[in-house]
Parts: sequence; structure tokens; C-alpha cells
Amino acid sequence: MSIYNQPRRRVIQLLIVCAMLLIISRLFFLQIIEKKYSKLSDANSVLCKIIYPSRGIIYDRKGRSVLQNDVMYDLMVTPYSVKDIDTMALCNLLQIDKADFKKRILNSILKNGRVRQSIFAALLTQETYSKFQESMYLFQPGFELVQRQIRSYPYSTAANILGYIGEISPQMQTNPAFSAYQMGDYLGMTGLEKTYESVLMGKRGTQYLVKDNLNRPQGPYEKGEFDTSAVAGKNLDLSLDIDLQVLGERLMHNKIGSIVAIDPQTGGILAMVSSPTFNPNLLTGSYRARNFSRLVADTTKPLFNRAIQGTYAPGSSMKPLTALVALDEGIITPAFGYPCHGAYLACGRSIACEHSEPGHAANLRLAISHSCNSYFVNLYRMEVDARQWGGVKKGHQKWYDYMTSFGLGHRLGIDIPGEYAGYAIDTVGMNKRYHGQWNSCTELYVGMGQGAVSVTPLQMANAMCIIANKGFYYLPHFVQKIENDSSSLLAKYKERHTVAHVMDTAYSSVIYGMEDVVEHGTGRNAQIEGEIVCGKTGTAENNAIVNGVLKKMKSHAFFVAFAPRDNPKIAIAVIVENSGYGGTYAAPIAGLIMEKYLHDTISIKKKSVVKTMLEYNTMDPIVMAKSRLDSLNGATAKMTTDQILNFYFHN
Repeated sequence: MSIYNQPRRRVIQLLIVCAMLLIISRLFFLQIIEKKYSKLSDANSVLCKIIYPSRGIIYDRKGRSVLQNDVMYDLMVTPYSVKDIDTMALCNLLQIDKADFKKRILNSILKNGRVRQSIFAALLTQETYSKFQESMYLFQPGFELVQRQIRSYPYSTAANILGYIGEISPQMQTNPAFSAYQMGDYLGMTGLEKTYESVLMGKRGTQYLVKDNLNRPQGPYEKGEFDTSAVAGKNLDLSLDIDLQVLGERLMHNKIGSIVAIDPQTGGILAMVSSPTFNPNLLTGSYRARNFSRLVADTTKPLFNRAIQGTYAPGSSMKPLTALVALDEGIITPAFGYPCHGAYLACGRSIACEHSEPGHAANLRLAISHSCNSYFVNLYRMEVDARQWGGVKKGHQKWYDYMTSFGLGHRLGIDIPGEYAGYAIDTVGMNKRYHGQWNSCTELYVGMGQGAVSVTPLQMANAMCIIANKGFYYLPHFVQKIENDSSSLLAKYKERHTVAHVMDTAYSSVIYGMEDVVEHGTGRNAQIEGEIVCGKTGTAENNAIVNGVLKKMKSHAFFVAFAPRDNPKIAIAVIVENSGYGGTYAAPIAGLIMEKYLHDTISIKKKSVVKTMLEYNTMDPIVMAKSRLDSLNGATAKMTTDQILNFYFHN
């Protein structure tokens, strides 16, 4: 061998020797010095028992627990160890037959193997658990009672917000994201339970127990030397006001729609109602699976969160946004007026207006307060046809950019899963829909909140935050704080988002117009004594295809608002489907919610309004007749109007 290769050979030899020494030293440590693994490997009579941690509690903005942990027990089985037990006694306790017993054993083997524990009977009732305690010796070895914490909901509310927990499925276990979970583990399936699973779940502990020759636990192994303690999950502090949530759900009973209320100064969600809703206690305990199937099949779709998944034409509630675009582009001033005589005729079609008296749209403030359709469809045309953009196609894209900056047409990023994006058509969409042949008359309806635009109630409540704050917002969210947490999980909800570059003066003009809507316009039903409320009604057309024919249905009622005008503390969006005018049905509900939040009570003068809203029913009689939701919800759905009124007006 060449003398030039000798140094390289010595380096390789040295590396091999070092690797061998490292391996030998590690083996010496594990087999001679470290006793932990040798003891465990030799302990064939040791049972490893998992200790499940307490799941984190969730509190509302006033520190009230909106859910809590209750203790129940799962009956676990290790199929390999099931020998010579009293099968008949076990079947009698569970009220099953031998065929069902064999089927459950087989399912346990298929899911988790013969030598691992699986759930044989989940979440036993207290009565069944007590009977098992007395006769557990008849079913050993093979069966064991394992303590399990389940959720309970003292306020029986906020089901679509909080979500529910369930056992991990075999399909989920194939996903690497759930590699830390074992069969029998519970985790968040929807809502806040799912989003914040990593902090709510805590950390499992282990306990090693010595077993006798009959496989029965006798005591701790090695005095608990190898045991690890369970670490409780972290608690969540919400912006949610549970009193507001309860009130909102009661006011929306027997109605289809939604309420979203946000604190504009933080983006914290104060209430989010999706109606019809359900009692969250239905999805906990031993009847969870059966109740879930009933909720899925119910004609009123209570599992569908209309606040973030329902999409609607915003109607006139969008007109303030149309006005802001025109003011920011410099196309109009607050003094700009339009000579509306009851309809808009400029595009060869008649678009009716609610008013025909002269001067009702003499300036922007009057046009907003009178909700003049002609004024706002004309504004849209002026915006997209503005010379500064160089043509309608570029002008419409600029309009679309404004809408997205206001939070429309895309997900906002709320901290519960399932949010829909809504829809706002851009230039590409217009070209595709109209094969490139279109102008400002083609979709002029978007200026008044109809046509190619749809929004979620969450998006409209957030838009009110933007106007209330005169140009900025925080991402809407529920969780304000995670206790004992130093991560950046909530950082994005603390960031301030500035909208375009709309001037304060533009916002002021729109705000004063919205004040007039409530003071002496269509939003008078949202007035609050001692407060200046700024709002906008919307009556959105609702068309449906029935048996292949387009049918005009009863309109959806929209109302958006914030209060007070100066230093606003609450922004809100309310939609009541198939009810008619926004000022008649949505505005009173919004006014009651805002008053409750701002004053912590409702004026006795509003008792008749509360009674009317509680008794008002907008649901399709056929859908309602087929629904079994009220019977499922139990006592909370059966409260009479008088009982609710006595609760709020007990003085």
C-alpha cells in the first residue's frame, strides 16, 4: 500500500475502535449499572396501568367555569387474559347477550390486539359501576375498571363553541399527528376542545403494579420507583360572557339564525349563538354515541354552526362598506347626493328603493339612514368605473381588494375549526362567469349587498369592529389566556390589523349615518337608553330552487351594530332566517344583547320586547314537526316564556 494512504487507513481504524468502545460502554451501563430496564424486562408479573390526567377547565370572562370534569368508569378488557370468568354474570350486569359479548371481545382484538387493553363498555352509569364494584372478582383476570373523566356543562349552553371529546378511532391512529395517543384515549373532536387539545389534554402518568398468579394486582412494583405522575391539562380563560350566551340562545329559540358579539378593543368573542342549538351534555356520558346520531339526523341541523358556516347575502348591512370604499377612493364626499325617485333605472332595469320622497338620498348620511338602494348601487358603479383604475376590470379588482381587507371572502382565522370563507367575486370570477363580457351594470347588486357576495355572521360582526375602531381589528377569538403557558399560541390574536388606508373622516361620516339608522331610521328597535348605538339593518333576498323552479322565499333579517358610538365596547351581527325585515326581527335581539352586556341588566321597559322575541317562531312548520331536538335538550328547552321573564325581570 502506498505510504500516502496510510494516514487515511489509521483514521478509519480509529473511528471503528471509537464506535466499538462507545457501544460496549453503553451496553455495560444498561446491563450492569442501570437497573431500571433490566428490572422491568424481567418483571413478567408487572401490570402497567395508565393514569389519566384531569383535563383543563374552561372559564368565561368573569371566571365562571363553563364546563367541568366528572368521574366515570370504563370497563377495560385484555382479551388474552379472559379465562374462566363468570360470563353470564357480566352479561347480566351490562344487559347484553353472549353473542354481543363475543362480538365485543373480537372487536377489541381487531382494534388493539390480544394482549393490550381495550374498552369493553364505556362510561358506565353510577348504578352499573356500583354493581361491578361488588362483583369485580368474578371477572378477573381479563377485566378492569379504569377511572375516566368526562365533561359536564352546568350552563347547558355554548355547545358549538366548546365542542366535545370522544375516544380516538383506529383511523385517527394512522395519522402521525395522533401518534402520542393510544386506543381508549379521549381527545377533543370539535370546537375549543379540538383547537386547544395540546394544552387541555395534560400528560398521562403510569403506575406499575405487581400481579399474583391469577393476574390480580397486589400492590406497587418496586415501591413505585418507576411510576410517573399525571400532569393536569392547562385551563383556558375565555372572552365569552356566559350570561350573554344563555340570553342569546333563549332569544333565538324556535328560530334559525345566528348572533355574534365581539369586543372591538380586543377581538374577543363575547357570545356566539347558532340556532337551533343543543344541550352539550347530550354528547357526554354513556349515551353520547346514540345522541350524536340523533343530532346528525335532526331536520334542524343543530350541529351546523351557522355563525361561522352559514353564508348569506348581507343585504343593506353591507352598504356602510360600499360607502367607505367610495370615500377612500375620493370618488365622493360626505355631501354627495343622488336623485332617487323610488328606483334605480340607469342600467336598463328597475331596482326598487324603499323610499321615493325627494331628498332622501341628498347626502351620504341620509342615504345610509334611509338605506337608499339607488344610492349604493350607483356608488358601486362609480367605484369600479373610476378613471384612476383604468377600466372596469381593474376597478372591480380594486373593489374586491377592499372587500377582502374588510374581512370578506376569506376565513378570518377564529380559534374553533370549521370556519367558512364566504364569497366575494373578483375580476377572474367575473370573467369566468360572464365570459369576459361584462361592465359595471352586470353585478351592480353587490353595492347593496346582493348578488355575487355572501358573508358569515362572524365576518359581519368583525366588519363592525373595523368601523367601530375606525380602521383596525384583531382576529376574532375566544381564548384570552392559557393559564401557566408561556408559548406563542395566542400571539396572532394580539396583533393589530390595519384595514387599507381609509381616513378617519371617512369612518366618521359612515358612523354618523349608522347612528341615524338607530335614532330615527329602520334600526329604532335596537335603541338603548343612555347609549348611542350605531347600526344598519339588512333584508336579504332568499331564493331557493324547489322542484326545479326558482322560488322566492321569505327574506332573511340582518342587523349589524356597535355601541356606544364613542369608545365602543361591543360589536354585533344578528341574522334571523326567513323572518322578513331586519329592523323588525334582528334589531330588537341585537339591542337586548348589547344592553345586557353594557348595563349588565335589561331595562324593565324592554319586558314586552323580550316576551315578543321569546315567543316569535320563524321555523318551517314541517321542519319543526319532524325535529326531536326539544325532547333531546330536555328541561332547558322546556322553560316557558314566563319562567324566562321572571328570571330576567324578577324585580
